[in-house]
Amino acid sequence: MQLALTEDELAFRDELRAFYRSEIPADIRNRNRHGQELTKDDIVTTQRILNAHNLATPNWPVEWGGRDWTPIQRHLWHDEMQLASVPEPLTFNVNMIGPVIAHFGSQELKERFLPATADLDIWWCQGFSEPEAGSDLASLRTTAVRDGDSYVINGQKTWTTAAQSADWIFCLARTDPAAPKKQAGISMLLFPLDTPGVTVRPIKLIDGGHEVNEVFLENVRVPAQHLVGQENQGWTYAKFLLGNERTGIAAVGQTKVRLWLAKEHARQTRLGDRTMLDDPLFAARLADLENELLALELVQLRVAAGSADGKPNPASSILKLRGTELQQAVTELLVDIAGPDSLAREGDTPDWARRSTATYLNYRKTSIYGGSNEVQRGIIASTILGL
Repeated sequence: MQLALTEDELAFRDELRAFYRSEIPADIRNRNRHGQELTKDDIVTTQRILNAHNLATPNWPVEWGGRDWTPIQRHLWHDEMQLASVPEPLTFNVNMIGPVIAHFGSQELKERFLPATADLDIWWCQGFSEPEAGSDLASLRTTAVRDGDSYVINGQKTWTTAAQSADWIFCLARTDPAAPKKQAGISMLLFPLDTPGVTVRPIKLIDGGHEVNEVFLENVRVPAQHLVGQENQGWTYAKFLLGNERTGIAAVGQTKVRLWLAKEHARQTRLGDRTMLDDPLFAARLADLENELLALELVQLRVAAGSADGKPNPASSILKLRGTELQQAVTELLVDIAGPDSLAREGDTPDWARRSTATYLNYRKTSIYGGSNEVQRGIIASTILGL
């Protein structure tokens, strides 16, 4: 692999870098850089600026707003966005349901939903996990029974991120309970969250935040034309979607920024007559994380180059596994730098230090969502290593 960028690639990178830092409001980027909560308006504002410049959905087919970029250009688009602390386009829209509709949806679904999805006129959420079907998603029990021109859905979804902000949900439901394999007989359906029979209830997290929800579905009628692709093929579409999700979950650029911030905080933290950054054991810990990030970045390039024709690259499981482990390692590092201040709730304690424990706790989830890391190890063993 050629690690040095060509002159054209350097020019492309610099153009993106200048755009992100001049066109996206600085106050939004600053809050995002320091892990402060963004409003729904912040996310919508950012995505609409990106979409207006054809920078929100480069991985989509060109006819629906995608860009005919090389894998290196796609990598630079994403990496520079994270390095500039630009809030990324909403992953449910851009990395999940958008590509699924673009590849597998009817022409009617494409025309109706893709422009609104790209411009965030519709905020989507993901109706996959259930109380007894999280990582073992194929065991889901929500049902969709065909009744004339509609499906009637009954069941429950959980850990539904941002359902409190969402307008629509893309939902997996079992349409053929008698299918010979549990992965078969599952379909993907689209419906608005204000449909009669839908109830959204918040789940309070260990860090005190509210970003996930339970969604109860009682006799929810969904028009049959809101079926994505073919009936009973939802598992195929879900695998395609999760391959895209796992690639984005790695968040290499974001972890680079957090590691840079950790260095700055360590530089200002005194240990006797020197700073924490001068401590050789701490410096070795930083160097190890930086090397791991570099290795992961190379895997990210491989994954970006290897997914085509609607087939997820199994190496995305490596990216998801190691990427989330490094995210957790850096949030733990920040807690260690903050020390006792990480437990403070008031006073003169720096804001970043007070938030470090909540962020650390929140990031325990990253090794679970998108397919738990234990499941990813199984995929790596069987699909890549042939064990």
